[in-house]
Amino acid sequence: MSVAIAQRESIPAEYLAPLQESSHLLEDGQALRQKLTDDGYVYLREFFPRDDIMAAREAIFRRLAEVGEVEEPLLEGIYSGTSQRLEKVQALGQDLGQFWRSVSETWALRRLSHGRQLHELMDKLLDGKSRAQDYIFLRPANPGKHTAIHCDYPFFTRHTDTVATTWVALGDVPLTLGPLFVIEGSHRFQDIIDDYRGFDIARDNTRKAAFPQTPLEFARQRNTRLLSTDFSAGDIVIFGMFLLHGALDNIAPDRRMRLSCDVRYQLAESATDPRYFGPDPTGTTGTGYGELVGAKPLTEAWHVR
Repeated sequence: MSVAIAQRESIPAEYLAPLQESSHLLEDGQALRQKLTDDGYVYLREFFPRDDIMAAREAIFRRLAEVGEVEEPLLEGIYSGTSQRLEKVQALGQDLGQFWRSVSETWALRRLSHGRQLHELMDKLLDGKSRAQDYIFLRPANPGKHTAIHCDYPFFTRHTDTVATTWVALGDVPLTLGPLFVIEGSHRFQDIIDDYRGFDIARDNTRKAAFPQTPLEFARQRNTRLLSTDFSAGDIVIFGMFLLHGALDNIAPDRRMRLSCDVRYQLAESATDPRYFGPDPTGTTGTGYGELVGAKPLTEAWHVR
């Protein structure tokens, strides 16, 4: 594996390992569910056709190029170093949330995140008819960006615990571009599970979902490892609400961006959270797509929750 940097710290080899790939289990729902239970995640390489991923990638980067953030050729995902997003969006009488919603609803992306192929897989993993949340988390990460360690429980379990996250690589994402990492075995850290159970990030503003430790500090304290890989376009990782994860630093020297998205699935029979479903979902805090880091101009820092 190549060099991995997390919150400006180089991850030593003893604290870094590759994700274990499970594509050979794709037709065996029981084996996939057991893998999710045992490891806390399921990693499927090149699950989506590369051409479909590239169509979504080009459509998204075209929208960012229109606001001065991405250079040609679009598929390369090269950050321009500037942004006219706010000015151009306001000139159209819109706000950043409306712009980001329109980007997030790009058909070429939705045919992946909400298409039959992923639906059928999630039916197997959830062992029942699944339903995708309408609200998705699309992230273009330019150099310098990262995501701190957290789990998804405080965001998505207000009405049901039976929710799973699917992370999708919308292009090749080597370690240097800051891809997803997961903390090995963290879905079994009972003290953390007990502490987070019942925590709703939108109702409790006295704490954050993100951990204060850097990934390296956390790995040393828990004697565990960061699991990641050099992702290929179309790779996906599926995990539950208590698996700790984050994103490595994008350290690309050529201003290349990481593009990925998260979509959550749950059992269709379970109660739905109106914040994430419907034609105009309000998102975690009620402010719609404007609350997402992806809605910020690329020149701005990301917030931490």
